[in-house]
Amino acid sequence: MSFIRLIFCVAGVYSMFLWWAIAQERLSVPFQSIDGKSSDKFRSALFLGTCQSFLSSISALTYILIRKKPEETFKQALGFHDDKQSPSSSSVSQTQNGNGKAHTNGSAKHKPDTRFSSKSLLLGYAQCATFITFAAPFGFAALSYISYPAMVLGKSCKLVPVMIMNVLLYRRRFAPHKYLVVAMVTTGITIFMGFGSDSQKHGKKSASSASSGGPYASLIGTAYLLINLALDGAINSTQDEIFSRYKVSGQQMMLWINLMCTLISFTLMALPLPSIPVLLPSGNGTSELLAALNFVREHPGVVSPLVEFSVTGALGQLFIFETLQHFGSLTLVTITLTRKMFTMLLSVIVYNHQLTPGQWLGAGVVFAGISVEAFVKRKDVHAKRVLQEKEKAKLKSL
Repeated sequence: MSFIRLIFCVAGVYSMFLWWAIAQERLSVPFQSIDGKSSDKFRSALFLGTCQSFLSSISALTYILIRKKPEETFKQALGFHDDKQSPSSSSVSQTQNGNGKAHTNGSAKHKPDTRFSSKSLLLGYAQCATFITFAAPFGFAALSYISYPAMVLGKSCKLVPVMIMNVLLYRRRFAPHKYLVVAMVTTGITIFMGFGSDSQKHGKKSASSASSGGPYASLIGTAYLLINLALDGAINSTQDEIFSRYKVSGQQMMLWINLMCTLISFTLMALPLPSIPVLLPSGNGTSELLAALNFVREHPGVVSPLVEFSVTGALGQLFIFETLQHFGSLTLVTITLTRKMFTMLLSVIVYNHQLTPGQWLGAGVVFAGISVEAFVKRKDVHAKRVLQEKEKAKLKSL
């Protein structure tokens, strides 16, 4: 069942986000104005994030209501429980008497553990939402200073900040093979991107320099990218911490995080704030929301890719959070990284691109790393099944 669930999650992530990537690429090019006299790029990353997070919260709520059990209350379906019945407080304050009835221990009064409170859970969601809201604009801004291959290369090393943030923020430790998988996947994608044809590299490098200008363009772009990666690592590690501490489903987390993302980003866009290069590039004393809506009205060609981007992102997040809940952030990042690899390989097949031997070597290293992860997971699942069978046999003998 676990293996089938993993295959289902991988298929969902691949299908939705391959389509999402196509829409994202269309949104990165200039759009013709309605009068046909000019063209311009859509620059509001917050507007894109708001559309996607709003639809994501709707899809998560729909999923939760469809899967809601008859005995569950609406509050429980949304992922909240009675604070007074938290695991820590109930186990400490009640004991069993000889007749099997529970009674309160009156010798000491125990305060409820705030680690399991609804307020603490909402604060965790708010932390993730804040990180997500600010991470996307930094990644979007980095593309104005560095080439797209450099951006992909940096994002491909996302496994590293995820693991670092898990260790630094939550003192979490991983099995030795996890470090090996991270090293192999990151090395493989680095080799793949580094051994591209020299003509492509120099051409994109010169184009990037011409568009950004200035001797410090690459340093600025790299700084934006590093901020984006650090926030990504904080997001995934915080989500892991929430899953390990609270009994919530992936769709419950998806609902609340996206609701908060929508609230934060919409508030930032609606206020008449001054122009901020990364977060609010279209401000200039007017609201970012008004500028984005004016762009959509004057450039109707942006509507179709904007809808595709939002819908596929919303549906794809259902698979993302399902993977997070059952397999953890490192497995999720591995899936998303290999999805990038399959996108490149699909491009080779469809458009008859030629890969260098070094790029084929990089692809081989990545798939070798994935094979290590799959082998260890299969071995662990088999060991758990053997242990369960032994326990069942003991119970039958008793």
